[in-house]
Amino acid sequence: MGILDFLSKQFIDVIDWTEEPGDLAIRYPAQDREIQNGAQLTVREGQKAFFYNEGKIADVFEPGLHTLDTANLPILTALLNWDKGFASPFKSDLYFFTTKEQAGLKWGTAQPITVRDAEFGPLRIRAFGSYSFRLDNIAVFAAKLMGTLEKLTIADVETQLRGAIATALASGLGGGSTAFVDLAADQAALSERLKAAVAPAFEAWGLACCTFFVESLSLPDNVQEYLDKASSMRVVGDLDRYVKFQTADAIGTAAAQSGGVAGIGAGAAAGLAIGQSMAGGLGQGNGGQGGAGEDPYAMIQKLHGLLVAGAITQEEFDGKKAALLAKIG
Repeated sequence: MGILDFLSKQFIDVIDWTEEPGDLAIRYPAQDREIQNGAQLTVREGQKAFFYNEGKIADVFEPGLHTLDTANLPILTALLNWDKGFASPFKSDLYFFTTKEQAGLKWGTAQPITVRDAEFGPLRIRAFGSYSFRLDNIAVFAAKLMGTLEKLTIADVETQLRGAIATALASGLGGGSTAFVDLAADQAALSERLKAAVAPAFEAWGLACCTFFVESLSLPDNVQEYLDKASSMRVVGDLDRYVKFQTADAIGTAAAQSGGVAGIGAGAAAGLAIGQSMAGGLGQGNGGQGGAGEDPYAMIQKLHGLLVAGAITQEEFDGKKAALLAKIG
């Protein structure tokens, strides 16, 4: 062994970790795991340092400046049976962990999730959003995720976290107690609900889910198109009244133009059908029933509008007009 190797092994006296974005934990690279007695350990805010002896946690250091000797290594000292005045280097695995919140992470459904909707039955839902987490139970995190790795980053665990989120979404959305339209309308409540569903999976890895946001909730295009049509129908209300209103409006427009029926264009057939229906309704009351209560002059005016639009013939108009005038006389 060369003199430089000897010195680098024997004089590790300043220990700290400057983490980079995305880092979660590192195993401190001490040669032969030998650390000089009296070394200075700096643990920054948002970090913890763990000493391991034979694979088990020996000592834990919170943020601050620590001198590594028998005074503040009580567990490790007892395990190794050192005298209080020992001066030789000691061997130990030293790990740094960050406890900072890891924010701005994205989640999404790779494939639509089939859920049973309270209103529409089975639906395939896509969802996207963001979340954040932090290391909460470091002993569990180290045992289940870190293991003997030299370094662990967010990228190393994201696949597992997204898988846990997808599973939680399926159970969280699959209850069918709330209709899709209500879920989409209150994304804050949905976010809290899904955060509660995700939390147990994170806890199993020693993590805490700090925030969980649903930013987009959508259906396949064909299903969304169907819902849009259904919404339009509900807004319209009485479809029969709506069609009559549209036809009457078209007839009025056509009457103001030259060409009569030609002005209705594609709506001619519908206008004619409604016009005939209206004409039939006016004639239902031979004997004074169908038109009772309505001003005969107003009815004659309506008939004239139908005549101008070409919805009824001159003969039909003359007959209805004569019948209405006869009632007045």
